[in-house]
Amino acid sequence: MRGDFQPIDFKIPKIKFSIIRGVIIGIVAVILLIGSIYQVSPEELGVILRFGKFVRTADPGLHFKLPLGIEKLTKVPVQRQLKLEFGFRTARPGIRSEYRVTPEAAREAIMLTGDLNVVVAEWIVQYKIKDAYNYLFKIRNPEDTFRYMNEAMVRRIVGDNSVDEVITVGRARIANEAKDELQHLCDLYEIGIDVNQLIFQDVNPPDAVKPSFNEVNEAIQEKERKINEAWSEYNQEIPRATGEAEQVLRGAEGYATERVNRAVGDAALFTSVYREYARAPIVTRKRLYIETLNDILPKIKKKVIVDEKLRNVLPLLNLGEEVKK
Repeated sequence: MRGDFQPIDFKIPKIKFSIIRGVIIGIVAVILLIGSIYQVSPEELGVILRFGKFVRTADPGLHFKLPLGIEKLTKVPVQRQLKLEFGFRTARPGIRSEYRVTPEAAREAIMLTGDLNVVVAEWIVQYKIKDAYNYLFKIRNPEDTFRYMNEAMVRRIVGDNSVDEVITVGRARIANEAKDELQHLCDLYEIGIDVNQLIFQDVNPPDAVKPSFNEVNEAIQEKERKINEAWSEYNQEIPRATGEAEQVLRGAEGYATERVNRAVGDAALFTSVYREYARAPIVTRKRLYIETLNDILPKIKKKVIVDEKLRNVLPLLNLGEEVKK
């Protein structure tokens, strides 16, 4: 092999400055265009800030803004149902959601009732953002502030009620009262939140006293059952006895009224007969005699009519036949 090599001459093509400038201008234009176009989802509302000052809001759809950080977009989910959990946290949502209790959640759940008992309350607050401007600019850290407002309001309402009301009969009423008070506080602070629902998921005594509390509840339920059974028997026996007494009284009153009316009628009949008898004694005597016979004779099966001059009527009676029968 020969050891001498001939050099190779590479020629670099010259690029015109106008082409480079066009490429740079194109890249800058694309960057500005990408930074200027933004889209707002149907459930959101866009809030535009220019150098940190609020200038306008943007409805759902495609919009333009000044690029290079001159105008900044903040999207607020005004149509989305939001939720805060107290006393527990959702670890994995799904058909079978998994929950966990963090130290912070456990602290939120412990409350003191009005009769100085301790309960562990878990609840959920569902809300919407009704005013994006107030939500972003009227108060600092609105979600944390709203959480503190929830905890303070529920603690106050629970502290005004007994443990039995909080755990059993008054839970729905307490939840509604806490929701109304929380909404009033949100309107007062102009936080821009609309509280839709406050639901107590679970309210129980602490684990250390739960067995004793359950025994007390069972005793109370047994007491209520006995009272209800007694009232049921009372409601059956008393109305029946009252009805029977009323029936006896009404029967006695009817019998008394019948006897009085009959006596009054008999007295009136006797008086009218006496008047007729006083006017015509013979006619009245005969009429009474005939009327009496009309009442008696139809009741007699065998009749024997004799002359008034007849002295012996025994042969006519056929007493022998009566004896044979």
